[in-house]
Amino acid sequence: MWIVGGKLSPRGNRRRGRDVHEPHGEVEDFAPEYLELERELAVFFRRARAASGEMAREVHPDLEPAAYGLLLRLESAGPQRATALAAYFGVGKGTMSRQLRALEALRLVHREPDPEDGRASLVRLTRDGRERFSRVREARRAEYARRLAAWSPGEIAELARLLHRFNTLS
Repeated sequence: MWIVGGKLSPRGNRRRGRDVHEPHGEVEDFAPEYLELERELAVFFRRARAASGEMAREVHPDLEPAAYGLLLRLESAGPQRATALAAYFGVGKGTMSRQLRALEALRLVHREPDPEDGRASLVRLTRDGRERFSRVREARRAEYARRLAAWSPGEIAELARLLHRFNTLS
């Protein structure tokens, strides 16, 4: 990595006095590891989207794939305000409200008054929602264990550590 023109450049290349990241009509010259990362992430994300769809359908046939993540967040973090969920996922209030209404219609979540502010409500998994989600999550974990059976515990921990590091980049 090099600093070129005040910016971080993967190879430090300059063309006609410009940084490789500046638009100039030429293909950017990235190091091979960046290209490989892009390819592998594309495969990973495509497979993750497909898996989310499958898991959502296993929780409930009418559950949207994006809503699976909401169930995961509610299960791991506990009851949340809709605004907190929207901020966590980086979506607007309208989008979150629509997804929560769909989850309520499927009786996977319900709202209850926020004890700290009676004007607000908290979203919580219903008993049925928690049971359905837990069943699917356990099957998912068993699939991870099957697919990673040849990996050492250290390799699995390192993958988790690196994914966490990547996911917390700002």
